[in-house]
Amino acid sequence: MAPSAVSTQMTADLTSAGIKKTLSETVSSTEAHPTLAELDASLLTYNYTTSPRTPPERGNEAASKHSICSDHMITAAWDHQTGWEAPELKPYGPLSLYPTASCLQYATECFEGLKLYRGYDGNIRLFRPDCNARRMLISSTRIALPGFNPDELLKLIVKLCAVDGAKWLPRDQPGRFIYIRPYMIGTDASLGVQKPRQALLNIILAYMPVMDANKGGLRLLASQDDMVRAWPGGFGFAKVGANYGPSLLAQGEARARGYDQVLWLLGQNGRIEVTEAGASNFFIVWRTKEGAIELVTAPIGNNIILDGVTRRSLLQMARERLEGGWEDIEKLTVVERTFEMKEIVEAVSEGRVVEAFTAGTAFFVAPVSAIHFKDQDLSIPMNQGDSGLYAGLLKGWLKGIMYGKEKHEWGLVVEEQSSEA
Repeated sequence: MAPSAVSTQMTADLTSAGIKKTLSETVSSTEAHPTLAELDASLLTYNYTTSPRTPPERGNEAASKHSICSDHMITAAWDHQTGWEAPELKPYGPLSLYPTASCLQYATECFEGLKLYRGYDGNIRLFRPDCNARRMLISSTRIALPGFNPDELLKLIVKLCAVDGAKWLPRDQPGRFIYIRPYMIGTDASLGVQKPRQALLNIILAYMPVMDANKGGLRLLASQDDMVRAWPGGFGFAKVGANYGPSLLAQGEARARGYDQVLWLLGQNGRIEVTEAGASNFFIVWRTKEGAIELVTAPIGNNIILDGVTRRSLLQMARERLEGGWEDIEKLTVVERTFEMKEIVEAVSEGRVVEAFTAGTAFFVAPVSAIHFKDQDLSIPMNQGDSGLYAGLLKGWLKGIMYGKEKHEWGLVVEEQSSEA
């Protein structure tokens, strides 16, 4: 068929049709593969380490600069003919890959990021991990990796946290966290641009620095016309490595110029939309010209930005507690819509910007103090000193849930167990 004869419907459905096919071929048994095994956390085997690692002390600078991982990891292999093998909890260590592995040649890789928190009530808990598990399924199928039941991935995450949580987040050190990185890679060793026929799921725990403690607020450098992070019809909504590697060049240049992150813009010819900030979602609070206060962030419906777990939690909390007014705090309206950089410039010039902040698992909730756009530094208020009022309230509420100061359905307590069985 000549290219001109291909219908609009056929081209528009390429992504959704491909994802549906991937799910049908990899999640459960079919007539073609009647014995295709599903991911099953109940089959997990335990191989405990005989060479335990030493957790860093609290405040250790080395831990803030290098990823120090816990004693164990969980792996599960997948094959296109047999499905998922039984997962295994085993000592943390290197993986074995062929140089021709699909992930190395064609970027067939996706991942998630969440945290395990040691609460002030003595418990360790996860924050809305079901959202991360479901999002990883979206990412894996977008990058042609196998599907799985998100509930089973969540169970595996909990099992790893249960084994390593007590040692790596000591009960006498509340307020700490350890980062959880589930990821999947295509391990098919055959060269050729095709869907991977083998894959590996891996879950690790790693120390990472606290990134939301920038007392001066984040300084953002708006991206230029020569680089964008994501685009319509692309994969900006998925946590795949190909979304992050290409952005590192601009991020490094921003830091070399004295800025903390890139504010990613999209568009040309005068219409320049605001999307994300670094690897985080971006929020701005401003007064409308009529005087009402709005919390504005880009929508997820166009698949350009990531459906951040922190993002959706902040928006839900803001709707529940701030839209009607909180104590003597002026109420605001939550708005998810496409907005342009010129709106920010205008609001700054008219003194209508109240505050701005970014949000994500790594940076959590980080206030913004300045945006550099077209040779101009736009000053963003931080009326509480190190934060804006609304960002401070929202951040405090979420931290209360994460560290057990507020009982909430978003906090999943993990029952700790010994790794010496």
